[in-house]
Amino acid sequence: MHPQAASLSSTELPHLRSGSGSFRKIFIGTGGLRAGWRLLTFLAIFLALQLSTVAVAHVFGFGQRNPTMMTPFLIGISEGLAFVYLCIAGLIMARIEHRKFSDYGLPLRFVLRKNFWLGALWGFLAISGALLGIFAFHGFRITGLAIHGATILTATLAWTVACIIIGLCEESLFRGYPQFTLSTGMGFWPAAFLLSATFAALHGFNSGETIWGLLSVVAFGILFCLFIRRSGNIWLPVGFHAGFDWGQTFFYGVHDSGMAPYHNLFASQFSGPKWLTGGGVGPEASIFVPLALLVVGVLFSLRYRAVRYRPDGV
Repeated sequence: MHPQAASLSSTELPHLRSGSGSFRKIFIGTGGLRAGWRLLTFLAIFLALQLSTVAVAHVFGFGQRNPTMMTPFLIGISEGLAFVYLCIAGLIMARIEHRKFSDYGLPLRFVLRKNFWLGALWGFLAISGALLGIFAFHGFRITGLAIHGATILTATLAWTVACIIIGLCEESLFRGYPQFTLSTGMGFWPAAFLLSATFAALHGFNSGETIWGLLSVVAFGILFCLFIRRSGNIWLPVGFHAGFDWGQTFFYGVHDSGMAPYHNLFASQFSGPKWLTGGGVGPEASIFVPLALLVVGVLFSLRYRAVRYRPDGV
């Protein structure tokens, strides 16, 4: 070996190895691929599946542009496909990470069991309490039935299925794999606040959204993360989400994120300032929704004290 070659081996190569190690640390941590990159991989798979559906729908002329009214069929198709894609992405990540799909917060053995129905009841009571508060300030009233006869039965069934799908889709997207993965990288509550803020930012694109509406969205996110932390999985927030939306959209027949209801049970009217009624966004933008969620959070914390959700011991 020439002296020059020996010099290269003993000085320059360690430097290269050091540089390569620094670059590697950007992607690899003590537990393997870092949490942020794993989340991006999950989202890339999900978005690729979503975009493929949009492309196919565009080619065949399917879809509805800028819908202003929610129907259970429209929700069932769009949110149902999104939920399937989230499950596919989760299964792929579970294979990559050598985990079980249930680790991400949606164990199949608890499908529509106690926690789901308990959450659904609390969700319905929360929207009912918020509307009662608005009513007390003369901002809300029910004017009568909006549907009759057999339509009541079919609409009840359709909206029940649709709202369960909404809960499954949105909670899987924000409190399923993302919450689990970010918790392993930055801790449970920092991840919870980050995802809740992201959830609110997306709602900021809704027409007529208000500061109270965005505060409600953040409150929903934090409350749902509290549910997960104390119950051990996302079935309770899935139920709460479904029950709240079912009460808001179908039972009381009020706007949900600016979308008008369809085949709702009761016809309702609002009157008063936006801070009270939520305006065109719906009661979720009323001051009474975050207050109702606060009450639920306090009562839940008093009843459930043990921590049952610890991703990788976090």
